[in-house]
This record gives sequence, C-alpha cells and structure tokens, in this order.
Amino acid sequence: MASAKKQDTVAAARRAKLEEARRRERARERRVRLVTIAASVAVIGALVAGAGYLMSAADDKEKAQAEVEAAPVQGERTWDRLSQDHVGTKVSYPMNPPVGGDHNPVWMNCDADVYTEPIPKENAVHSLEHGAVWVTYTKKADPDDVKKLGERVEATPYSLMSPVEDQAAPLVLSAWGKQVTVKSATDARVEQFFTKYVQGPQTPEPGAACTGGVAR
Repeated sequence: MASAKKQDTVAAARRAKLEEARRRERARERRVRLVTIAASVAVIGALVAGAGYLMSAADDKEKAQAEVEAAPVQGERTWDRLSQDHVGTKVSYPMNPPVGGDHNPVWMNCDADVYTEPIPKENAVHSLEHGAVWVTYTKKADPDDVKKLGERVEATPYSLMSPVEDQAAPLVLSAWGKQVTVKSATDARVEQFFTKYVQGPQTPEPGAACTGGVAR
C-alpha cells in the first residue's frame, strides 16, 4: 500500500512538473508572439512613414519642376510659328544661332555631344526640333565657362554644344523657338533653361532620336 502511495506521489509530482513546463512554454510563446507583433507594427509604421516621406518628397520635386517650367527665363527671346520643312540647301536664318525654321532632313547627334568645331546649323536646328538644347560659344567666352558648360552637356542627353563664332554674345543657349544669352556657366538661367527645355513643352517632335544622325 505504501509503495502504491509513493508511486502516486511520484506520478503527481511528474505531472505537476510537466504542467509547469508546459505553462512556462506557453508563457514563452506568448512573449514571442507579443514581441513579433510589436516588431511587425514598428516595421509597418516605419514603412508607412517612409512611404509618406517618399511621396511627399516626390510631390515636392514635381511641384518644384512645375514651378521651374512655368517661370519665364529672364532675358529669353521667343519665336513662334517656325517652319519645320526639310530642305537640302543652306538656310538664311533670321536669328543666330537659329532656333527653328527650315532645316536639313538629318539631325545633328545630340546625345550629350560636345563638338569642338563648327557644325552645320541646318542639322543643329533639326536637333532642336527633337527637343535638344544647343549650347554655343565664341572665342571671347571664358575657357572655364566653356569647360563647365561642356561638362553639363556631356551629362545631359538631348543636348549638344559647338562654337558659333558669328553669334553676337560669347555664350548662348538655344532650344526650338527659345534663346537666351548667359553671362557664365554659373548663371542660374543655365540650369533653368536645361530643366525647362530639354525635351520640354516647346519640342515639336518629343522623343525623336538624338542618335543615328550626323556626327563630326
């Protein structure tokens, strides 16, 4: 009889020990779940906050872009209703450098191309029709300005640069129907002109190629 009671006592102790172990395991699992839930909430909160920041930053960038595009470029000249006819002859343009009008059927390569020799104006005008900005300069331009503007062009698809010795000012920026004389490479209007007119709203043929044309 004593032996049976002892066995019952031992069994009861084992069950109690097992139940305690199970209780502790359940408590541990609850803690793990709570930690996991808390971490998930924190991650989701961070993602939501991050997404909100990115959306806000994107909205701010779009708003700034829209403001730049809407603002006039100080000192800019504009020509409207320019011909887009293709011709195989030299053209006498009313402005220099030309910003539009009759032009050669083949465009000048304008995929961030810097030319150190004069280029045919008729081909360059076709590049403007495709949405390029054309930077031109004379020997009177400061070499540092020419270098910096060249670097700007080399970093910008749909732009090109070349000397035009018979233009009136040392540094000129042109787009289709648009032109401005700038004082230096650091003139704020340089960035504004590029931002506004590289593939800008003035472009008669947006998205047309700037490669596969004349290159020299």
